[in-house]
Amino acid sequence: MTSRRLRFLFLLGLPFSPLYDLAMRLRARLYHHGLLRRHKMAVPVISVGNLTMGGTGKTPLVIYIARLLEAMGLKPAILSRGYGRQSIRGEEGRVVVVADGSPGGELLAGPERAGDEPVLLARSLPGVPVLVAKRRVLSSRHAVDQLGANSLLLDDGFQHLALARDLDLVLFSARDLPLGARVFPGGPLREPWSALERADALVITGVDDGNREQVGRFRHFLQELLPGTPSFIGEYLPVCLLDGHSGKGMALDKGRGKPWFGFAGIAQPGSFQETLQRANFLVTGFRSFADHHPYTAADMAELIAAARQRRAGGLITTEKDLVKLQPLAGDYPLLALRVALFMEESFDEFLRRRLLAYCGQ
Repeated sequence: MTSRRLRFLFLLGLPFSPLYDLAMRLRARLYHHGLLRRHKMAVPVISVGNLTMGGTGKTPLVIYIARLLEAMGLKPAILSRGYGRQSIRGEEGRVVVVADGSPGGELLAGPERAGDEPVLLARSLPGVPVLVAKRRVLSSRHAVDQLGANSLLLDDGFQHLALARDLDLVLFSARDLPLGARVFPGGPLREPWSALERADALVITGVDDGNREQVGRFRHFLQELLPGTPSFIGEYLPVCLLDGHSGKGMALDKGRGKPWFGFAGIAQPGSFQETLQRANFLVTGFRSFADHHPYTAADMAELIAAARQRRAGGLITTEKDLVKLQPLAGDYPLLALRVALFMEESFDEFLRRRLLAYCGQ
């Protein structure tokens, strides 16, 4: 969807924004006053979520925090809603275990049952349990009681108020800062700005030399809005390439010096195109798909035809897209670019301090 069309739809929805704003405020108050039940776990729960619609880098941050928790000697489990998965009859109210944390890191469910992001999380974090359920109270109990988790990461959890959390992190994308934005359907906000009062810290992802000035202004805005609430920044950096057929990693230089046709089905596909360009990959063409796009053999045939037309030597995509593409890859060259989020050291210190305080140390 083009930004022009999106702005037009927001304009049409503007008269209804106050109603949605009121509904979200009322819902939050009902939970706050205990009129709607919040389930408290006996282990620390860290929520990673959004105030805005669209991608802000939740999955990379969840991976980052999970590794940090492991380094602290904890056993985290990740709880996901599983957006984009196929609705399977009889499983709507059940917990789908994507990975149970066994040393081999074997996948127990694919992207059709679990969604692309949970599968990506399980592949990126062998040994970390990943569970999918609409009611994350159920998956949290399963993770603790059955899989031995002693810390929980709630993926996309800021609006999931039924599960109490000990640390609420809210993310913003540096490529789409929502200054002046309104609440849905008149804008991209899931809740009014006042909802950020629930947040313990704010994180701005995707910071680079081209947007640092805008990020600085946005951090100043957040500081005035929420005095005392810390904000942190993170940068995406390419780490390696993945072979689309074997999944094996390879050095970035293996993909440079050769023309590629890029594509992505993520919330901000243009950001992936920019990442390829900054990483010095020669991209002769690019195609965008909707977030969580369910690729088909026809999609792959069209992409290969477009790549050949643009004289590309192969296709290159995101790691998130690759989890759905390997059965369709065929013999045509296909690579995925693995990108990792790198946070400033003060964020690590903040997280450790909060967890140690939770443990009474």
